[in-house]
Amino acid sequence: MLEIPEALVIANQLNQTVKGRKIARVVVGQSPHKFAFFLGDPQLYEAMLIGKSVGPVAAKGGMIVVEIEDATLVLADGVDIRFQDDASAQPRKHQLLIEFTDQSSLSVSIQMYGGIWCFLNGAFDNSYYQVACQKPSPLTDGFNWDYFVRLISASEQEKLSAKALLATEQRIPGLGNGVLQDILYCSGIHPKKKASKFTALDQERLFHSIKDTLATMVHQGGRDTERDLFGQPGGYQTRLSRLTAGKPCPVCGQLIRKEAYLGGSIYFCEGCQVL
Repeated sequence: MLEIPEALVIANQLNQTVKGRKIARVVVGQSPHKFAFFLGDPQLYEAMLIGKSVGPVAAKGGMIVVEIEDATLVLADGVDIRFQDDASAQPRKHQLLIEFTDQSSLSVSIQMYGGIWCFLNGAFDNSYYQVACQKPSPLTDGFNWDYFVRLISASEQEKLSAKALLATEQRIPGLGNGVLQDILYCSGIHPKKKASKFTALDQERLFHSIKDTLATMVHQGGRDTERDLFGQPGGYQTRLSRLTAGKPCPVCGQLIRKEAYLGGSIYFCEGCQVL
């Protein structure tokens, strides 16, 4: 799933590979998927994109935003984006294929669910997208201590758990259930611990863990549980994920546990993250 690290890594890769290339062909919905969420009529995407050149690409939360002259393409949530050098490398199944005049291409496919939104500039008022554009990324100066304390204070009133605080309702766009695990592990906070029970030290550790853990994930090319534009796993080795569940914690030796919680899985070490 696209979260802050992968969105930033892939956006950077897109800027290095396809920025400036001219679109020659667009194929939408070749492989029908009931959880592929398009904006409007996807058959109109061809007219919006063909003949135009790819502009700057940016990450907004967990979304990838591609400027294409007077149009914008937004790729969100569970999309897999791949670059192909030539037509022979194109996958057989995809929900969106953009082919360039030099025969290279981008393919977008969806496993579980995902958003593929194309629109003419200024014609999209989706609240999910707007919030991702408006709220500060944890990797910017706008996400400072005062901003974080206000976030915590509002969460205390709602009696939210640590997981709910960080990974629901777009309180921090792009910070989802995936990156959440290592952020909490590095701060020593259990996913079920209530924000109202955070000590001053908990708050300080969590603030720095959000910034430092995400920065490390980006610097190392994303998480090893996800793949980049070229289909390669990220270089960041997750401490808590499906790859480490049931294995000893490298700090205390207790087994890393997996549980279902708030509509997804949580991973934690009972020795390092005491509830």
